[in-house]
Amino acid sequence: MKTLEFDVAVIGAGSAGMSAYRAAKTHGKRVALIESGPYGTTCARVGCMPSKLLIAAAEAAHAVGEAPGFGVHAGALRIDGKAVMQRVRSERDRFVGFVVQGIEHIDPADRLRSHARFLAADCLQVGEHTQVQAQCVVIASGSSPQIPPELSGLGKQLIVSDDVFDWDDLPASVAVIGTGVIGLELGQALHRLGVRVAIFGRKARVAQLSDPAVNQTAIACLGAELDLRLNTTIVTARLSGAQVELHTRSADGDERTEHFQYVLAATGRTPNVRGLGLETTGLQLNEQGLPTFDPSTMQCGDSAIFIAGDVDNDRPLLHEASDEGRIAGDNAGRFPAVAAGLRRVPLAIAFTDPQIAMIGHTPRTLKKGCFQSGEVSFEDQGRSRVMRQNRGLLRVYGEPGSLRFLGAEMTGPRAEHLAHLLAWACQSGMTVDQMLDMPFYHPVVEEGLRTALRNLKENLLQHVSAIEHCADCTPGV
Repeated sequence: MKTLEFDVAVIGAGSAGMSAYRAAKTHGKRVALIESGPYGTTCARVGCMPSKLLIAAAEAAHAVGEAPGFGVHAGALRIDGKAVMQRVRSERDRFVGFVVQGIEHIDPADRLRSHARFLAADCLQVGEHTQVQAQCVVIASGSSPQIPPELSGLGKQLIVSDDVFDWDDLPASVAVIGTGVIGLELGQALHRLGVRVAIFGRKARVAQLSDPAVNQTAIACLGAELDLRLNTTIVTARLSGAQVELHTRSADGDERTEHFQYVLAATGRTPNVRGLGLETTGLQLNEQGLPTFDPSTMQCGDSAIFIAGDVDNDRPLLHEASDEGRIAGDNAGRFPAVAAGLRRVPLAIAFTDPQIAMIGHTPRTLKKGCFQSGEVSFEDQGRSRVMRQNRGLLRVYGEPGSLRFLGAEMTGPRAEHLAHLLAWACQSGMTVDQMLDMPFYHPVVEEGLRTALRNLKENLLQHVSAIEHCADCTPGV
């Protein structure tokens, strides 16, 4: 048995692991980067980037269909599924290549390729013939798609989001199980590319929205285009030749039996802790088998073990994984002088159409009675109507007394850009008045934000005269 000694061992070479490795190295430590799977990060290989490539193709197809609304007639739409998927795979491989190049620049002596499991808090078994002694360990082992038990036994006809991006051609039909971000993004993209798609959700909620009004607006917008079936359960799913026979039941008791070429399980992800040997570390584990940790330092209890990225099941997003990895690696490199790192305002975006965004504190985290809200509908918002994208609702939240801006939820046009403005304002601790003092060009979608902020201010103060904000009212408001 070979034994290697390091100051820090990082389990996982994804976004969090790479950030942790680099941060720990800045302290002059000898750091091991351990990976059992393919290099390339979840985002580059099977997540953010390939999904946006598929969505971009779907948007191009949708634009052709929408063109007559502007008096522009492009002719018959033809979608070449093989060409669509070839570009998705080619560009995906290019993004992965950049990540792999970065890993290849790491000292080979620091890179270990095999599964790691704890033998003790400071000792890892890596593969069959190597033990790693480390003063500190960063767990950044990521997550894997979750498969509902009712979908077992479907063989190759059951897929997860990872599998979509290896297709050579577009399928004829797909049943999407799950109305989270992944299910909605892929479901809508496939639908717009000519695939027969039905999207099933057990509850009447989409994309983790917590504001009932925004959720209902998102459902109405998406449901106007998609075969969106909420409050629906999967009764049985079985193979029927080369297809899947899906038997479902809605909340009112209606049952349907349909056939699909594939069933896509988009019901969330599970932290990769199985086989990690956490029970040998002495760490306090929760009911999911995950160690409890401080999100400001990423330290597990008072131990020399840190956790970062999707594996901690906290904020499973690339920018959060990178931040968590940097904090964990920095504290592992400086241990025992652990310090709080920068945690940014929560920001999540779904690239559906209309887009969906959640920023800062939302009704999920705000205490009832301790905040007020303001809103704007995009139905009559000037710039949105110009683009024929006048769908959606923005709701913003503020703190009574201080008038501090707290967060927002929205579905609507250009949400990815509005969300960044709102996140920056929230992280800067701006008040609603300070936000209203900022410039708003005309005509832009952001004028809708100004309307929502004015509504929020009125609700916070309860006695603002309507005359006060009429001087600069324009068709864009």
